[in-house]
Amino acid sequence: MKYRRFGKTNLDLSVFSLGTMRCITDVEIFHHTIEKALEWGINHLETARGYGKSEEYLGRAIKTGLSVPRGQFYITTKIPPCADNSTMERHIDESLQKLNVDYLDALGIHGLNTEQHWKWVKSNNGCMKAIQKAIEDGRVKHVGFSTHGSLKIILDAINTDYFEFVNLHYYYFFQRNNLAVTVAAEKDMGVFIISPADKGGRLYTPSDKLKELCQPFTPLELNYRFLLSDSRITTLSVGAGNPEELTLPLAVSDNTSNLTPAEVKVFKNLENYQTQILGTDKCSQCYDCLPCPENINIPEILRLRNLSVAYNMIDYGKYRYGMLENAGHWFSGMRGNRCTECGDCLPKCPESLDIPHLLQNAHETLNGKSSRRLWD
Repeated sequence: MKYRRFGKTNLDLSVFSLGTMRCITDVEIFHHTIEKALEWGINHLETARGYGKSEEYLGRAIKTGLSVPRGQFYITTKIPPCADNSTMERHIDESLQKLNVDYLDALGIHGLNTEQHWKWVKSNNGCMKAIQKAIEDGRVKHVGFSTHGSLKIILDAINTDYFEFVNLHYYYFFQRNNLAVTVAAEKDMGVFIISPADKGGRLYTPSDKLKELCQPFTPLELNYRFLLSDSRITTLSVGAGNPEELTLPLAVSDNTSNLTPAEVKVFKNLENYQTQILGTDKCSQCYDCLPCPENINIPEILRLRNLSVAYNMIDYGKYRYGMLENAGHWFSGMRGNRCTECGDCLPKCPESLDIPHLLQNAHETLNGKSSRRLWD
């Protein structure tokens, strides 16, 4: 296991962190998963107020005793933004009680996703007031935020200098937040990548086409290497549902060197293949088509279409597409069938894409069962 400095927090975190959202189905599985992670050198456990019984289960494990002393691993919990400091104050104390600890190594504002959330954070009597008090009295050591929001909101939050770290989405198949990673690193913030195996493409169950194109590597291994080789990034979340699911990420946890020529070649081949297959229908993800009068998440839908057509990543596409209109601010925007063909987006597109047609095509391909956030 390799370790990296988590920005200005000065915590040395393992390059993989254990996210505890998926192992909450059984308290014994939860405990064994934590023990396995600690045994393999993971020293950062991440939970959240919203992750079911995760805080409670982690607190029980701490109380009954873990193989690694409390002072040798770090705990982050996340609490949603709220409009007033008294609510945040109460939530911090409740998390400390559930976790059976008297301080948090790190506290993240969970889901700073909207302008409304942003106003709450900036308010003189908002949630940051309670967090600052908790930092002053030692209940919280470091503060950051997690986000599923737009690049603008992420950059606005980073540029306040309120925060010491950021949890965000950034993967080989989703590089929209590259600028946010750069600015965060320039400000010496820790960078935590959310769910690279799942949100990064459901790469633990890749399509046959993607497996073929990634040879001699696996798609998940390549995505991990894409991130681990990036010195701006501190740590990647592993949302293991059981101890066995730690095996693959931990197998690459000591390989943080630059990408090899063989790896670079595969990434180039993936890019060229997508361009070849999509031709003039490829969306380059410039986001110039927004805002849409019908609030359709055009770039994300066309990104999912790119991946589905080029790499047959249809299961992933359906999974993410199914969250639209069903996950609130965690995955905002309407589905492609809401397009009224008003034409507002057409002159904005530098590639002259027939966006209404592509949206309808994506809807026909990806529409299926609605998805929800896992902890819902």
